[in-house]
Amino acid sequence: MIEMETEKEVEVSERTKMREIIRLRKEKEKVGSFEKPKIKCPECSSRNLLHNYKRGELVCHECGLVVDSDFIDQGPEWRGFDHDQRMKRSRVGAPMTYTIHDKGLSTMIDWRNRDSYGKSISSKSRAQLHRLRKWQRRIRVSNSTERNLAFALSELDRMASALGLPRNVRETAAVVYRKAVDMNLIRGRSIEGIAGSALYAACRQCNVPRTLDEIAEVSRINRKEIGRTYRFISRKLGLKLIPTSPIDYIPRFCSGLNLHAEVQSKSVEILRQAIEKDLTSGCGPTGVAAAAIYISSILCRDRRTQRDVAEVAGVTEVTIRNRYKELAEQLDIEIVL
Repeated sequence: MIEMETEKEVEVSERTKMREIIRLRKEKEKVGSFEKPKIKCPECSSRNLLHNYKRGELVCHECGLVVDSDFIDQGPEWRGFDHDQRMKRSRVGAPMTYTIHDKGLSTMIDWRNRDSYGKSISSKSRAQLHRLRKWQRRIRVSNSTERNLAFALSELDRMASALGLPRNVRETAAVVYRKAVDMNLIRGRSIEGIAGSALYAACRQCNVPRTLDEIAEVSRINRKEIGRTYRFISRKLGLKLIPTSPIDYIPRFCSGLNLHAEVQSKSVEILRQAIEKDLTSGCGPTGVAAAAIYISSILCRDRRTQRDVAEVAGVTEVTIRNRYKELAEQLDIEIVL
């Protein structure tokens, strides 16, 4: 009995020693980690610090104290004055992106038949290079999940290019689609429907509004299916998106109508007054924005017809007529037709 108790005590002591070793090792890893410490100004304790890269100084934005000087520039040692120079002098690849199924981390054999020195490859080696290039394309997509993801992301890129959407919207749409794939929301639904609804959600998140009709025009499915799928994934993913404001449509509609900046600012002013008086609730944002642009074009003597505004905004002339009459009556705007 005594021997068993001593063996148990030895085991307990060894366990405590192992736990202590593991704890010390974790503390060392924390000390040696690359997490940047949160620096604050020693004068006013503000964390609003600015990097002046020309002078190599870290300056407090509140009191102007130089917190640090002669710090190391983490950028490249070369300069490039245009895109071609930067691409030639850069020694790294493209950044990681969510718009490619493998996030852009895989390699690719170039289609040009030249070696690293720029010399042309012999005809004997071209056939072998062609086979290598073909197998390289095949092994980038290993299973059905990656194949579906590659197809969906290419469909997202095609629709975003047709709508002229910026890069951040494409990245956001790809992230939304990947979250839907991780939660297994794709099963039983079309890839095009999920891709279209993810693009619509990304447009609303990035304040680059596009209507469901515009998404449906470049997609291969109808507006009703995109709306139904969007409501489903927004509920499952917990996307908290505020309603689109009519002001977000003003720059794009004014650009499509070739209107001056004065008309655009006047339209925004009218819409802000309408939002303050709660005149836009219950109305479609595109119709209200089109009516404000129509009123502003008349007031600024840069008139556009209701048909022209309706074609750019994607609404009917009756909608513009009803909305502009409501705005003019409630805001006491005199319109001379």
